[in-house]
Amino acid sequence: MNSKEKRPEIVLSDKMPTFALGFMTKMMNMDSVQPIPQLAYYNLGRCVTAFTSTRFGGYSEGAYAAFNINPYCGDDSVAVRRNREALCRLLNISDDRLMMPHQVHRTEIAVIDESFMELPAVERQARMDGVDALMTDLLGVCIGVSTADCIPVLLYDADHHACCAVHAGWRGTVERIVEKAVRRMSDVYGTRPVSLRAQIGPGISLESFEVGDEVYEAFSRAGFDMTLISRKYQKWHIDLPTCNRLQLEASGIPASNITQSSVCTYLQHDTFFSARRLGIHSGRIYTAILLSKT
Repeated sequence: MNSKEKRPEIVLSDKMPTFALGFMTKMMNMDSVQPIPQLAYYNLGRCVTAFTSTRFGGYSEGAYAAFNINPYCGDDSVAVRRNREALCRLLNISDDRLMMPHQVHRTEIAVIDESFMELPAVERQARMDGVDALMTDLLGVCIGVSTADCIPVLLYDADHHACCAVHAGWRGTVERIVEKAVRRMSDVYGTRPVSLRAQIGPGISLESFEVGDEVYEAFSRAGFDMTLISRKYQKWHIDLPTCNRLQLEASGIPASNITQSSVCTYLQHDTFFSARRLGIHSGRIYTAILLSKT
């Protein structure tokens, strides 16, 4: 998919988020050589830009088409660079202020602060290697995570104007990464969970996430109430979004402050990347948050 190809119409169905999600109305000029990334936005508060990228508005091709900024999934490096440049233009930030870790399905969390930003680019990226969540209170720095069926979670603390982006795959969910992220925000910024707002982004649904017995047992051994997060069809299915929502509530975030996307990436792989549908050699969506001056 490129700027000369006809892009499928994006339809906001009843499966799309209903919480102030909006696709950009300014569509790409088909004669332009600069595609505009099409983003789904979330309302987390004033002076906050929170979003998930879709597959539209970029330079990648094939299973990576068209917008993918993940350099670790096999996409063409030139296309990834051009997609990053397009997103930075849209967000009005420089490339060195667009952060994405090299995720490994663990629970390491990196704090993006002034000392981090002063490091050389190579060192900054090295410090985000093996990291599955980023947090910051810096203005004009976009932090985000990359997913294609795993669950992205955004946290925003309006009291301290601080935020966190979390990648919660099934392993990270078992190890309670979102609970650890809430505690880390409390340690670093003085965040009170009761004041946090959380957005659970697009990911694979219960109906689509079939797992082996070993995955079911991993959740059971970790102490989760399996009656709330699993269902047996021919095989077990796990509800990752609900499991993460329950962890957020257990951390002290009011249920009314948590919004959960209704998008299943597996079912809506034409709009959002799904590794289970497209294979691991495919693009990733980017769910991120950017703070501006209050």
